[in-house]
Amino acid sequence: MRVLGIESTAHTFGASVIDLAKEREGEKAILSDEKSAFSTEEGGMVPGEVADHHVEAFDRVIRDALAKAGVRLRDVDLVAYSKSPGLGHTLRVGAMAARSIALLANRPLVGVNHCIAHLEIARLVTDAKDPVLLYASGANTQIIAYEAGRYRIFGETLDMGAGNFLDQFARALGLGFPGGPRIDALAKEGDEKGFIELPYTVKGMDVSFGGLLTRLKHLIREGKRRREDLCYSVQETVFAMLLEVSERAMAHCDKDELVLGGGVACNGRLQEMAKAMCAERGARIFIPARPLLADNAAMIAYLGGVMHRAGISDSVRTAGIAPYERTDDVAVTWR
Repeated sequence: MRVLGIESTAHTFGASVIDLAKEREGEKAILSDEKSAFSTEEGGMVPGEVADHHVEAFDRVIRDALAKAGVRLRDVDLVAYSKSPGLGHTLRVGAMAARSIALLANRPLVGVNHCIAHLEIARLVTDAKDPVLLYASGANTQIIAYEAGRYRIFGETLDMGAGNFLDQFARALGLGFPGGPRIDALAKEGDEKGFIELPYTVKGMDVSFGGLLTRLKHLIREGKRRREDLCYSVQETVFAMLLEVSERAMAHCDKDELVLGGGVACNGRLQEMAKAMCAERGARIFIPARPLLADNAAMIAYLGGVMHRAGISDSVRTAGIAPYERTDDVAVTWR
């Protein structure tokens, strides 16, 4: 079964073709994975502007995905799209494209949860069997594990996602969007000698970034600290917070596997720290390839195929979006 997946939860519009007949071959099942991402040199994401980007990009991206996979629309057996969670403006563009294609090609349609897709793609392309997922992206920061028929959230942010926090910090520094890669580049020029003690806010199993952002803006206004030292200190502090709650979730759930997911997980320093934590626990860590960590359509196509195989589908007429759907709202009937 060939699945066309469409991703449009935030700044990325993506399209991918997955061949579930090659599922045992892992990453080789991904026949194509094309994307176009919104970016800006200053400011952040304005939902309407990002949606305009997606409207301009979707036809080209979908055509490129089909061409790279070597298939035509008539060769696709299923259409899957990201219906939740995300920006309503951008989710609607992806849902519109998916419904139109499903109607045109007379194919079944499945809407999937973007957060769960991050975990499921890791099960396709790695040897992870029953991991804890540290999912850190722009809007989402969650510690997720499968328990009792659902992907449960064992820890999460109390205010903003780690990626949004980094983007706001980058904006305060005048670095533009997306901010994570630019912060990481500056952090490499700092070191522990210039480390600045910052608010470290872990509350039980949850984290908070609001106080940290306020303190950083104050330090930036003072102008007494090097940008490199600020960026270095931010990464060391934030990633330690994320891994503390991840390790506690692994102990609580009695699991010895950790998977990284989300755009923030592309950060090399976070990966280093996660590997060190798992080594100390005698646990295994799995890090999908960089294109599969960030928002991508391959994970949407794969999860859609798995769900459809379990008998789940949506009506083309009524399929919609659910911008605020939580990870643990979804009954996982395919496992």
